[in-house]
This record gives sequence, structure tokens and C-alpha cells, in this order.
Amino acid sequence: MQALRIFAAVCASLVAEAACAAQNPVATVTQDTAGLVMHRGEETLHLSVCGPGILHIVAGPGDPTSASPHTPWLLRACTPDHFEFSQDLKQATLRTGDLQVSIQLDAGMLFFRDAAGNMLLSEFTRRTRDYIPDVVNGEKVYHVSDRFQPAPTEGFYGLGQHQSGLFNYRGAVVEMAQANTSVAVPLLISTNGYGILWNTASKSWFDNRFPTELKLSAEAADAIDYYFLYGPEIDQVIHRYRDLTGHAPLFGKWAYGFVQSKDRYRSAKELLDIAGEYRSGQVPLDLIVQDWFWWKLQGDPIFSADYLKPYPDVPQALKQLHDEHVHAIISVWAVTDPQSDTYRELKAHNFLIPGTTDYDPTNPAARDMYWNLLPGKLFTQGWDGFWLDSAEPECCDGYSDATLDTLHLSIGNGARYTNIYPLMHTGNIYDHWRALTSRKRIFILTRSAFLGQQRYATTVWSGDVTGTFFDFRKQIAAGLNFEVSGIPYWTTDIAGYGWPYERDTRDPAYQELYTRWFEFGVFCPIFRTHGHRVNNTNELFSYGPQTPTLVAYDKLRYRLLPYIYSLAWRVTSQDYTMMRPLIMDWRTDEKVREIGDQYLFGPSILVNPVTRTGAIAREVYLPPAPGWYDFWTGSRLDGDQYVDAAAPLNRIPLYIKAGSILPLGPEVEYATQSPDAPITLRIYRGADADFNLYEDEGDTYDYENGEHAIIPLHWDDASSTLTLGARQGQYPGMPSTRGFQVVLVDTSHGVGAQPEPGAGKTVTYNGSQMQVVLP
Repeated sequence: MQALRIFAAVCASLVAEAACAAQNPVATVTQDTAGLVMHRGEETLHLSVCGPGILHIVAGPGDPTSASPHTPWLLRACTPDHFEFSQDLKQATLRTGDLQVSIQLDAGMLFFRDAAGNMLLSEFTRRTRDYIPDVVNGEKVYHVSDRFQPAPTEGFYGLGQHQSGLFNYRGAVVEMAQANTSVAVPLLISTNGYGILWNTASKSWFDNRFPTELKLSAEAADAIDYYFLYGPEIDQVIHRYRDLTGHAPLFGKWAYGFVQSKDRYRSAKELLDIAGEYRSGQVPLDLIVQDWFWWKLQGDPIFSADYLKPYPDVPQALKQLHDEHVHAIISVWAVTDPQSDTYRELKAHNFLIPGTTDYDPTNPAARDMYWNLLPGKLFTQGWDGFWLDSAEPECCDGYSDATLDTLHLSIGNGARYTNIYPLMHTGNIYDHWRALTSRKRIFILTRSAFLGQQRYATTVWSGDVTGTFFDFRKQIAAGLNFEVSGIPYWTTDIAGYGWPYERDTRDPAYQELYTRWFEFGVFCPIFRTHGHRVNNTNELFSYGPQTPTLVAYDKLRYRLLPYIYSLAWRVTSQDYTMMRPLIMDWRTDEKVREIGDQYLFGPSILVNPVTRTGAIAREVYLPPAPGWYDFWTGSRLDGDQYVDAAAPLNRIPLYIKAGSILPLGPEVEYATQSPDAPITLRIYRGADADFNLYEDEGDTYDYENGEHAIIPLHWDDASSTLTLGARQGQYPGMPSTRGFQVVLVDTSHGVGAQPEPGAGKTVTYNGSQMQVVLP
């Protein structure tokens, strides 16, 4: 194996013309049924058309078909689609309905353009593709890289979740390898209207140190392998990504409520006591989490004697929680204690990853055994989901950085599949759960992710981050990049995990941080608190004078559930993204490309977290729109301007886009309480508006079979008329009629989080189309 480097148009810099010709043979390009094939010296490049806006490129020495033998993150193969092919003496060109790609015959370079001929991306003019041979873990592979020449002003985003604090990765280097707080999802998003799915699970790098050169590389592969995804809007790119890798299922409605967690509850009785405290205080709660060390031996489904002493019947405790409309999930790890029965069984069948105590989820038989020995037994007790902690995986006394890189898996060389573990581990749990029941939706919380993991009902949290304002600021940019990496559900440990900087809930400085972070958490896809505190408490009642503010924001989250659950349906049915960096809706506005601390929550709510200690205001950019309403005051402001937003400790600056319908529910204590209660529809004038209000029974997979209902809402601004369209669909238990309170927002009505009885017009809807005219 010799290094193969593909140079482009550098003959003028070579002394000998013969040497130039050897380095730069002329490419030959032919058409095939999938697209085109280019041969250039020892290199072969395949370009396949998978759809009008999806191209698959594979290039390498010899005639490779992929970077690695297996790609379980992809759900569908690239089936040939319509294209046109032409060629002249200088270039070969392939055209689809959305794209045209040309190859310079003298240099072998690729140029990607939209259908109108506008340049999207080209390979680098001096040097394009490299294949450096290596032997890794005893296998001959290549270190591959491809160089591109980005446009001067385009921004780069996605790539999973990383902790640099950067939002726009232009000019940066990003290592894509799983580690605690760093999540490798090799989907690159560009404001120039495209995405690149880097089609390998090997440790990879994004390198844009030189502004006019972007290098993507993988450390162990047979070929350069990527999908070029055209938008041009980012929602369309993400739709194409999910079309290849899978769509996100809907969680139970309860999962979109408040998640209470800490390190750790020490008995089932403590779970019951905490849930009882929330219920007696009429503070909304839907999910409580049992963290680690509940076990007698890690890996066995046996609770420790200390855990069972106060309340020995765990299934009965879960039933009591369910009777109080509280759900519970439990922490389950892939690592096993060498003294455990599970470890011994896995080891006896060679189902452990050699050199670790982690089971191998790339082995189908190991997947079955692990489920049967541990999570399957817990499932029968009545737990509502699993917290799959340390899914990078962590091994070797807590080490989590690219742990598979030097190991061997059933699927192959760990260097090829360094980043694959969280996909296979969560997929194992999801597949077994779905095989057992369709009557209960699964919820999985995990610390890592890879391409395609959205199809396995996972929420990723940002890892064991520190409780400081510095770390808080970084989580927002990290989360926004994760969201445009195609995986829709993300959350954090509100106010940080703990070790090595444990905080005290009685400390006023920490109470300030917790309040600011909690306000942000309300507007994350999943709303969750967790952490280890010095004084061993983390409930909302633990934060002294800030408790009333925390409770008020918890209640606001629940009032927003009709909005949030409808957005969740769009995530499932339309590949929507709920937590939206401004680049998603103002892709061509260069002002938003560096704004990593503001975002839209759904189509209407502009969220502006306060991330500086002692702040009482913050600067907010209001993007171009017909106008923006201050959520707290009802005052209307013009778009395309910077404003100083008031931000006392009990207020996160929120703005609602003019031309919005915002549905708000009643004040409830759990997500499915009062399913037939009236819903308030706040109308923010200034433009026409549409919103589809989604409803179903809340916790089965019957929605997949059409058992759900949608009420289409349309606001005509010119005539001041709201149309409630005919209800589409039905489901068991659906209310035959529903009350709506329709409120036109101004400085007097429809402001803040509190219900406003008597405001606006109240109507009764029976499922048929009706119109409401407002003054």
C-alpha cells in the first residue's frame, strides 16, 4: 500500500513536465446506471444519484464501494434516481432536478452547483484527496482526507455537540470522537445551502484552520465516503438526512413535561416522597429519575439491601407513582461488574468487548443476552424508560475518550467503528422494547449519539458539565449545533452536574446560576434538572428565595405543552427541529451566523438566555420579521435591529414573532391532566399565521396507525379572522368538543405566563370548521 495523493492543477509549480503528468493524470469519466464513475491513475471515484438533492460520493485507491464494510446508521441504500449526463473535452457534468456536479478532467476536481448554476462547494484547487496507508489494530486501512474550498462568508455548524463554546465552526478544528460532553455526529451543515454526511464511524476531523480550505478526514477507512445533501434550507437538509438514517418517533406526552433528577435517590421510598412533595405543593412534575448505585452489583437487576430497606417492593412503588401520574426511568449502564452474574454470562459467551467489561451491542446475540439479563428484567417491573449513561462507551475506570479506537468489535476493527457504540446500544434497547409492546412509548436518555440515533427514541444530555456561568454559555452553542446535526431531542444537567466543582443549593450565587439555567431549560426540547449537590438535594424547593420563580417557570412549561406537543408531532411527521438556531430561519442573514446564544423555540418564540452573573439586561438581535412582541409586556418592536432587553433574575427575554398563533393550556400538575380543558390561542398580529394543533391519547404507538387528530388554525390578519379548520382524524377518548379562548395580544391582554380569564373571545369547537372575528 502506497500513499496516493490527488493534486489539482499544479503543473506550473513542477519543474519537470513528466513529473507533473505523473502526479496529475487526466481523468476518464463514464456514465453508469447509478451516476458516473471517474478513473484517474490508481484512484476510482463513484458518484451516485440517490435523489434530486442527495448524492453519494465514494473515492479511493482501487475500486472501493464504501469507507467501511458495514454502515448500520443508514436505513436505506442509495437507489438510482433520474439524472442527465454530458461530457466535453474539459469536464463531465451530471444534472439532477436540484443539482449539477461537474468534474474537471485535467484535475479530477468536483464542483457542486444548484440547478441554476450557483456554486455551492468545490474541492480545493491545489490538492484534493489523500489516501495514506496504515496498519491499525492489525488491519490495513487508509487515513483518508478530502479538501474543499468554501465560500468566504459561509458558516459551518452541526458535527454533534462539542464544548469549545463555538457556534460557527468557521476557522476551527473539531475532533469527532465520542467522549463525555463531546458527541460525534458527522453531519456538517452550511449556510450555503448544503450538508455533508461524512459516512464513517471512524474517528474523524473537521479542519478549517486555513479559512479558504476545509479538510474532512477519517483515521481508518477504505475510501473517502460522504453524502452531499442539498437544501437549500437547513430543514430540507435535515429532512434528507433523516430520510437516509431514520425518523424520530414521538415520546409519551409526559416526556415533554418536567423531569426531576439528582445524584442520587437512595431508595424507592425517596422517589415516592419526592413525588409526593411535588403533588402536595401542586408543582408540575411528570418524570422522576433513579440514578446509579441502586444495584447490588453493577450489571445485575438486583437492588441493593440499602435501597430496598425503606421500601422493599419496587414494582409496587412504581405502581404508586403511576397512580399519582408520575413516570420513572432508571439508570442502566453497558459496563458490568466482574463479580456480577451478567458479566459472567456475557464473558462465557464472548459477548464482551475484549479488554473491557462492556457488552458488545454490534453482536446480535450479545444484544439479546444483555437485554434478557438486565434491562428486560427491569422493564417487567414497570419502569417507563432507561437512562443509558456513559454510552460512548465509558470503560477502564471512567475513561470515555474514543475508547473503541484500539479495540475489536463483532462488527469489525474498533478504529473503523470508534463512534458507533451509542447508536447500537440505544438501538438494542429500543428494538427489544418495541418487539414487546406498542402500548407504551419508550423514552431513552443517554450521554452520546451517532448518525441515525434519532430513530431510537433518544434524548441526549450534554454530559457532566460544570456548574458555572462559563459552562452555561457553552452549552447553548453546543446544543444548537447538536440540533442541526439532525437529532432533535437534547437537554442538560441544569446548573451543571457537580464533581469536581460541587455546588450548594443554599448559596445565593448558585441560586442565581440555577435560576438562569432553569429558565433556559424550559425552552429545551426536554426539560430536565440533574446534579450532585453538596447538601444532597436538587428539588425546586431547595433553592430558597428562588423557588417561587422556578415553580412559575415550571408552570409556564406546562402551559406551553399544547404548543410543544404539536411541535413534537412535526418532528415525527415532518422531520422538524424544535430548538432552532437563527441560521435555520434566516440562513442568508450574515448577522445571525455568529449568534449562538439566541434561538427560536418552534416557529414563534425567540429565546434569549441570560448567561452573565449579575446581569439585569442583555442585548438581543431581533431578526427580520413583520415585528416582535415582548412576551412579558405585549409591546411590539420592529425586526432587523438590536435591542437591550430587560432581564431581572425572574425574567428570561422572550419575543414572539408577529404573525403567530401561540396555543397555551391550563395550569396543570401533569401533562395529561384535564385533556378536555379549554386552550388559549394568543394571536400576535402583523402577518397571516398558521398552526396545526396536534392531539392523541398520549402514550401508545397507535398514532403510527393514524389514531391522532389535528385542528388546523389560520389567522387572516387583514380581516382579523381566525379560522378553526375541520378536525382531521380521531383517537380513542378524544373530546367531542373543545373550548378555545382567543386573545389578540397587546399591552393590556395576552401577556406573561398567567392565565387571563375573561380576555378575548371564548368559543366552543365541535370539530367542524368555524370562524372567529376579532375587533
